Amino acid sequence: MKIWSAGAWPCRDGVELDLVAAGWVVLKQTQTAHGCHETLSLTELGVRCVAEARRRNQRALSAHDALAGRMARELLLGGRLVWRELSLRAQAQAESFDDVGPQAKAAEGVAEYLLEPQRPLQTQIETQAQTQAQTQTAKAKPLWRVARPDVFSVRNTSVEEYLQPVVHEIKVSRADLQSDLRHAAKRESYRWLCSECYYVFPAGVAEAAEIPEAFGVWVLHGGVEDGRLELLRPARHRPCRLPFSVWLALAKATPVRLDEEPAQGHLGSQLDGGGEVP
Repeated sequence: MKIWSAGAWPCRDGVELDLVAAGWVVLKQTQTAHGCHETLSLTELGVRCVAEARRRNQRALSAHDALAGRMARELLLGGRLVWRELSLRAQAQAESFDDVGPQAKAAEGVAEYLLEPQRPLQTQIETQAQTQAQTQTAKAKPLWRVARPDVFSVRNTSVEEYLQPVVHEIKVSRADLQSDLRHAAKRESYRWLCSECYYVFPAGVAEAAEIPEAFGVWVLHGGVEDGRLELLRPARHRPCRLPFSVWLALAKATPVRLDEEPAQGHLGSQLDGGGEVP
């Protein structure tokens, strides 16, 4: 993009060599008022290669992004404040961890090794109790992870208790959905951030019965632009107070806006009749 927009290249390096050798760019001598400068310009082959790469990226991301944008729009029309592509530090519930497994399994392996038939009964009981205590400690230890919800929204209110944060996870393929369903810690990190969590996917990707009961299900019938969103199952609601780290992330991020939403700069502009906007 720098080559295309500016045409100047500050130094010679390996990237420049690869581009010239592949025939994507051509090195030219440009005479200016300040002297002679070397510039790189895209060749016809380079333009075609860059355009094809851009089309591939659009095809890979358009379906997911379009559905996320549609869901964000519906939430905005409902009066909520919406963010996309956030990175939030979240805590998963220990009893739902996939990652705690190795510690618990290691403790169980020690127990099986120690609890041999030749051991006295009292020793076996004490060892088993100790192993169970170690397992419970491992399960109780919280695990922090970075959650990246596709769509995060809160109610437009000044009362913290009424915020009701909601997460919508967008899935456009069955493989992507099943990947989430195999990772309990990932799902629980979403729930830790919100009062309700929903999965959103096109009709035919999965049935509502395949989704854990705590999560709500939205299904899109038809195209993204003119299709119909149907709520198959509401999410299980639970109280949630946003931690300070989430507040800080929201403050740094820019919320989504409707395309037709008027800009604040129009306030105070002159009307056709000569009056000001109230």
